[in-house]
Amino acid sequence: MFIQTETTPNADSLKFIPGSAVSTSGTHEFLDAASAHSSPLADKLFHVSGVETLFFGPDFISVNKHPDAAWPDLKPEVYSIIMEHFTSGAPLFREGQSGEGPEDTRILDTDPEVVAMIKELLDTRVRPAIQEDGGDIEYRGFVEETGTVQLGLKGSCRGCDSSTVTLKSGIERMLMHYIPEVKEVEQVLGPEEKVAIDEFSKFEARLRGEGKTVEI
Repeated sequence: MFIQTETTPNADSLKFIPGSAVSTSGTHEFLDAASAHSSPLADKLFHVSGVETLFFGPDFISVNKHPDAAWPDLKPEVYSIIMEHFTSGAPLFREGQSGEGPEDTRILDTDPEVVAMIKELLDTRVRPAIQEDGGDIEYRGFVEETGTVQLGLKGSCRGCDSSTVTLKSGIERMLMHYIPEVKEVEQVLGPEEKVAIDEFSKFEARLRGEGKTVEI
């Protein structure tokens, strides 16, 4: 088995491509070790020092590292864990915990025509391009009064310096071109992301209270 790697626009994120299907039930993101209990593979990868977040795509795994960590130190161990998992034939998730991926762009009977068009464009035009870079987008709402499409960024897109450019110059421009009702696109955080940021802020405050500093 030969595992390929691809760089992404985010220097702290790499795509690992095992050459076989990874997630067959949508995409899955793990923001910390506590969220990885449902997947033996994710659980093992979080034991690698320097790994911050993980993302399982259809045929790839995106690993996001801490800025202070070095890929030459992380890659051999990540390679080994992924190789062992796929050669063993073990399931990606523990039994009964596969957790179907979010059906954020599934068009519902109750969706207004504008929302249905937004979802279709996101699913057919935007998502494939974003996944090429090791990430994904998640539709989180449309504010009709302001014409604002709310999206979440996942995988390699998380924390990427070019994510704002992707949202504004890429996704926003395309949606506004095809759907006049769309006036802007903005990134919004999900509940898990807000909790993670809040917990880090508390941790940072404790360290500062002890006279230490945190580099991010």
